[in-house]
Amino acid sequence: MAGLADFGAHLCGGGGRNGALAYTLLTGAEVPTIRSCIAALLVLVALALGREALTLRLVAFGALIVLLFWPEALAGPSFQLSFAAVATIVILHDLPLVKRYTERRDEPTLYRFARGVVSLVLTGLAIEIILAPIALFHFHKTGLYGAFANVVAIPMTTFVIMPLEALALALDLVGLGLPFWWLAGQGILAILALAHFVSGLPGAVSMMPEMPIWSYAAFWAGALLFGLLQTHIRYVGVPIFLIGIGGMILAPRPDILVTGDGKHLALVTADGKVSLLRGKAGDFVRDMISEKAGSNAIATPIEQWPGASCTSDNCIISIAAPNRTWTILATRTAYQVPAMEMAAACRRVDIVMSDRWLPQSCQPKWIKADRRLLEQTGGLAIYLAEQRVITVNENRAHMPWVQAAKAAQQNADLHQ
Repeated sequence: MAGLADFGAHLCGGGGRNGALAYTLLTGAEVPTIRSCIAALLVLVALALGREALTLRLVAFGALIVLLFWPEALAGPSFQLSFAAVATIVILHDLPLVKRYTERRDEPTLYRFARGVVSLVLTGLAIEIILAPIALFHFHKTGLYGAFANVVAIPMTTFVIMPLEALALALDLVGLGLPFWWLAGQGILAILALAHFVSGLPGAVSMMPEMPIWSYAAFWAGALLFGLLQTHIRYVGVPIFLIGIGGMILAPRPDILVTGDGKHLALVTADGKVSLLRGKAGDFVRDMISEKAGSNAIATPIEQWPGASCTSDNCIISIAAPNRTWTILATRTAYQVPAMEMAAACRRVDIVMSDRWLPQSCQPKWIKADRRLLEQTGGLAIYLAEQRVITVNENRAHMPWVQAAKAAQQNADLHQ
């Protein structure tokens, strides 16, 4: 989407208002494209009036237009990533030190080229630092080498691929665009090859478990204080920003993850190793659990977990936590265990996990997460050291579909 947004900006600047609107509508009017279009049009207006074009006022106006029509975009990663990236570029290049370094001067071409490369890397690093926490908050993963890949990708896109595509579109009118489409395609393939190479480097992807909401709020508060204020008070934002980053880094991994249907349970160690109750879990489930655990380790069968004793129907697992050792009973088939036997097994464990309804006589020492509970809570993340449980539905209890499901469950309980 970043490439589309950049192309939208080029089209807005070079093709005029009608071309800008046509491109924005053609690409589905996504937030980054709208932001690029509005920004480019405002730049043209500012240049025509002899005013400074690239300012935070321009970014703020673009954000205001987007939020007037799509206020829900504020909570989405597209809006946050797009405007954070552009604001970072403007703020960085407005700093006196950076201004002095990047200003035009009479010097040899080689020095000018080297200065441009350093400026590009510096800008990329600043953007990576700002965008990484946002990506980690929404997706639990982020890339680490994007700034260096952009040294090649951005000039390739700006000076090779986009001009070739524009030329191909123009020559298509007389049926001569095919060679230029082929050349543009080769440029795109080269960028894809670069992306695959960079993503395959050791440590290219950093993953992190769910972070506390206060740390994300502190990150934003510190960044906005430093970015928006022009007085010395702005430097108060730096420690607030660092506190937020520290909270993200120190966020603990959950010890136990349970999907909303109760079929999949994952145990997570402090160093990111993951074990799954059902070895035949699909790629979607594995990816979702890896993201929530903040780990890119390959999940192993739960039979390999130290302290796990499993049959084809259920597992009893021991987990050593800082304060005590916890015992879990997890079912993994639909086979019905006799009620008396199940009740006795539940009394001996701390936590019971199951994808079916368990009898009232099943009373573990702490949590009974059967289908009845999971239909109300959704998936679970359990932190044993703190004896804390986070549910999927706890932050969306006011949503109509959650309230409807809760009412339906209450009606079902009354008729039993």
